[in-house]
Amino acid sequence: MEALDSLFHGFGVLLTFHNMVLMLIGICLGILVGVLPGLGGPNGVAILLPLTFTMDPTSAIVLLSCIYWGALFGGAITSILFNIPGEAWSVATTFDGYPMAQKGEAAEALTAAFTASFVGSIVAVMLITFLAPWIASFALRFGPPEFFAVYMLTFCSFVGLGKEARHKIVISLTIGFLLAAVGMDTVSGELRMTFGSVELLRGFDFLVAVIGLFGISEILLAMEEHLAFKGQEAKIRFTVVWRTWMTLPRYWMTLLRSSAIGCWLGVTPGGAIAASFMGYNLAKRFSRDGASFGKGKIEGVLAPETAAHAAGTSALLPMLALGIPGSGTAAVLLGGLMVWGLQPGPLLFVEQKDFVWGLIASMYLGNIAGLIIVLATVPLFASVLRVPFATIAPMIIVSCAVGAFAVQNAMFDIWLMLGFGIVGYVFKKIGIPLAPMTLALVLGDKAEDAFRQSMIGLDGGLGIFWSNKLVGTISTLALIMLFWPLIGKAIDMIRGSGRSAPGAASSGSSRP
Repeated sequence: MEALDSLFHGFGVLLTFHNMVLMLIGICLGILVGVLPGLGGPNGVAILLPLTFTMDPTSAIVLLSCIYWGALFGGAITSILFNIPGEAWSVATTFDGYPMAQKGEAAEALTAAFTASFVGSIVAVMLITFLAPWIASFALRFGPPEFFAVYMLTFCSFVGLGKEARHKIVISLTIGFLLAAVGMDTVSGELRMTFGSVELLRGFDFLVAVIGLFGISEILLAMEEHLAFKGQEAKIRFTVVWRTWMTLPRYWMTLLRSSAIGCWLGVTPGGAIAASFMGYNLAKRFSRDGASFGKGKIEGVLAPETAAHAAGTSALLPMLALGIPGSGTAAVLLGGLMVWGLQPGPLLFVEQKDFVWGLIASMYLGNIAGLIIVLATVPLFASVLRVPFATIAPMIIVSCAVGAFAVQNAMFDIWLMLGFGIVGYVFKKIGIPLAPMTLALVLGDKAEDAFRQSMIGLDGGLGIFWSNKLVGTISTLALIMLFWPLIGKAIDMIRGSGRSAPGAASSGSSRP
């Protein structure tokens, strides 16, 4: 009851004409930020952060947080329409969203993505509202062993639950790990695989790699087909949105499971990227029609979007309660809080009650307003597919180049983007999945740091990954995921022998 009273007080603080206008402006800017490859939510918030220094903290956080919510919604647009992830966590959305668009179901895919984003965010906001004290104390228990166990669980779920050939998944993961190791070793400070190149000191940026692997490779494939691919018809009516909504209740378990995964990885924090991949893989594993994933299945859009946005939203909880940012955007907002004279931590809920509950109230209203705005513009986004691909391909290449250049303002990144585009094209031709490689590229260095820090803590003993119930449970789940194909076969054999035994007994008893 106390949480509800505080929340209603936050709505009272938030509901002013000035703050509502800032909310709408922030959402529209955020959607634009999410659509542009290479910019992303953290960069968009960071660019506009100086504009808020003269505002009062409540108005400033409303504007910046709504930019974030808009970016969460907007990241799926180019992923579905052009197979180019607008945000890093939108990579998994391309697996089924883009095939749906190619089948003429762009509006359905966009509606599903936006609605799943809303569901995941609202579940995470409810978690923040009612479970903040308990979640904050739980997050304090995570150290390097727990972080490595979470990363290992994500990698093992790919190998064990993936439908592709296991050796191809391992090849893709291995290449991703090798690319993630390029640059300066964050533990020892030594240079690895830079080959004397100054540009490689900072390693490979994930967004540059993703733009090349998914965007440029798609252009190359279309060029090979003599640009025969044309935009699909996208006649959109409100009935399409309503019909899509009517199909969502049958996927309630997927939405619930992905929301739980996202909230867990957002608070711990494992990150929205890991959450989106894990949500997709688990949905694929537990679906009755898992073989159709990757061919344009709406469940393949719902799962990663729900998990990613639940993780992105719940990542704000440790930032507010502990002063520990759970994501890049949370880190930018943490800097903003300090500029505004606020100190994140447990005392923030006591000393700045109006600010905290005003922010939580803006999460509810911002997501509701964001869903309405993006759904109202579904016809606009879907109508882009009416443009022939040969006409829009040069615009996509320029957009990709601008996005890659904007990451570090370096021409070298554009050449890297083209190189990754060629790699992605070759991988698609020989059937090696790109998702494991992109996952290892973004999480490989973090997993390595967590592993090495864990080894230093116990002088090289692997027993540290079973040193307490929390890390032991996560590590055991990771091994179960890794060997799930063998475990599944063993279970099927046991069930099969159990069914055949009664039949054999009955046939034996019927003999004279």
